[in-house]
Amino acid sequence: MQNENASVGALAGIRIIDASRVLGGPFCSQILADHGADVIKVEPPMGDETRGWGPPFVGDAASYFIGVNRNKRDISVDMREPKGQELLMRMLEDADVFIENFKIGTLEKWGLSAETLREKFPRLVHCRISGFGADGPYGSLPGYDAAVQAMSGLMSVNGEAGGEPLRMGVPIIDMVTGMNGVIGILLALQERNRSGEGQFVEATLYDSGISMLHPHLPNYYLNGKVPGRTGNRHPNISPYDSFKTSTVPLFLAVGNNRQFVTLCKVLGKPELSSDPRFISTADRNQHCDELREELVALLADKDGVQISNDLMEAGVPCGPVRDIHQVATDEHTLHRGMIVDIDDYRGTGSPVKLSRTPATYRMRPPSFAQHTDEVLQELGIDPADYEGVLPRKPQH
Repeated sequence: MQNENASVGALAGIRIIDASRVLGGPFCSQILADHGADVIKVEPPMGDETRGWGPPFVGDAASYFIGVNRNKRDISVDMREPKGQELLMRMLEDADVFIENFKIGTLEKWGLSAETLREKFPRLVHCRISGFGADGPYGSLPGYDAAVQAMSGLMSVNGEAGGEPLRMGVPIIDMVTGMNGVIGILLALQERNRSGEGQFVEATLYDSGISMLHPHLPNYYLNGKVPGRTGNRHPNISPYDSFKTSTVPLFLAVGNNRQFVTLCKVLGKPELSSDPRFISTADRNQHCDELREELVALLADKDGVQISNDLMEAGVPCGPVRDIHQVATDEHTLHRGMIVDIDDYRGTGSPVKLSRTPATYRMRPPSFAQHTDEVLQELGIDPADYEGVLPRKPQH
């Protein structure tokens, strides 16, 4: 049962009440759950909306939900009702962490502001994930990943040169915000070991998006130039781009002079590295178009996978451009434990590897309200006392 499952992992003994939905918050709590925290997911009566973000579906949940909700126990509480708010407060009595992404002002309307929670539960770490934070010109406005990719400037530097701004193909801001939430929670728990007090932790999509604008913001700080789109080309390094071969595209990521010398040797033109136009990183970046022409000619008849292997073996960072199937079935992906199977559940493994207390995969993503009675009885709460605010099926 749960006590046995929670006895392993770096966060064993930490109890988390996760009232967040969609992606940033659930991704945050799954990272913590994988490392041993007892995460109790609290869904609204209509369920986490990502249960319906499919196909594909398994049971009552879409893949979108399944991907970020393993290792959690699940209940549903109607917190719009005073009785539901009372139940939340009882659940927080024994909690170490509270994660939520309610619309700004919702908890305050219920009389459960951050200040109130801090007074009632001084050891609680309260993590709020939101679009823009509670104050400032954009304070309290709603935020979704793609919209904030646009507002934060990420889209402005993503796309082909001369093309339109593009959304990145993954919800990168949501996921980085979830990671920032994890960092903040762990920092607050560490500080609590000294002070005995919890604190309010905030991670916003907007801040997270801006934090990823490297090296574009540092470049702008120094030269005042607004960067544009350069496709796969790096603004500060060359060659750092995708090149056609006779088979699959190859991405070269050459970051220093030694790697460039090796690249030229492996491609059969060692004298290219002594060309005055290409001596240093700055020289290569200044003459990146001429360098690209040289490399296009040298790579045109090469097998992309074979030349990638040859270059990596020689110490040149690069890789063939692969699709999702190729990544999911790659031997190294499997070797690194990045594919997780629990019965008929398959998920993506934790990228964080600890030697003594590794991540563990104990429970498949829960069905709606699956653990209501178990969780409440474990907390000493009679479910019958709150039956009116404990939906057992999603209320669409």
